[in-house]
Amino acid sequence: MSLVFAGVCSHAPGITGRAERADPAQRNAFYGAFDAMREQLVATRAEAIIVIAAEHFANFFMNNMPAYAIGMGAEYAGPIEDPAWLGIPKRVARGDPDLSSRLIAEVMQTVDTAYCEEWVFDHGIMVPLHFLDPENRLKVIPININCQGPPLTPLHRAWAFGEALRRAADSVPERIALIGTGGISHWPATPDSGRVNEAWDRDFLERWSMNDRERLLAYNDAEIYLEAGQGGFEIRTFIATAAAARGQGHVQFYAPIPIFAVGCTVATMDIQ
Repeated sequence: MSLVFAGVCSHAPGITGRAERADPAQRNAFYGAFDAMREQLVATRAEAIIVIAAEHFANFFMNNMPAYAIGMGAEYAGPIEDPAWLGIPKRVARGDPDLSSRLIAEVMQTVDTAYCEEWVFDHGIMVPLHFLDPENRLKVIPININCQGPPLTPLHRAWAFGEALRRAADSVPERIALIGTGGISHWPATPDSGRVNEAWDRDFLERWSMNDRERLLAYNDAEIYLEAGQGGFEIRTFIATAAAARGQGHVQFYAPIPIFAVGCTVATMDIQ
């Protein structure tokens, strides 16, 4: 087995960019959960980290919007945003074109995916890396699931993509970590920014923690949009992670933090 770690986390830019404006106790507990996740990840001796994110029109737009894309570059710069605004300094993450190529080839046995030798990381990947790989130690394999521009990939296809990733990770000798990153409920760049639907989030996390495929795939996009905002479409990254891990989930932290404009989450999942 080459998949050695799986987890999910939020990635909203306010998490780092507005840190000083959050309640200190809540912020410190959230950051502490990231620290604990990083320690767990390091203990697995992972060599590469797959980050399944929802890209925010930094690299893909409606003239070219793949349902799935996997990076196969030698290196990736980021953040694309102003580092002062995001609160994360610029860095160059290491890729691994050979590893990416092998993973892509196996994924494509069952799921078609785009692949990219050029990719500039936005906050969707940079926020998780800031907390989970601050020393820039790991090779990074970026993945985007289109959660921005409808028509979006159906949830059962996000599950199938996660299954394909697990098969791909287990086909290589490298020790692979997997992070799914996204919402949960949030309404970014709208008048409702800062709103969080805590009840919806907690129900979703219960389904996710149980790895209940039937209930995870029972949502429809109209419901998600109504109850969790357009940011809620990013549950696709959590669903793909659940399909890849196969085990039970453990929520280290969840709280609505309005100044971060998202239901803030850090959770790990057993590998089975």
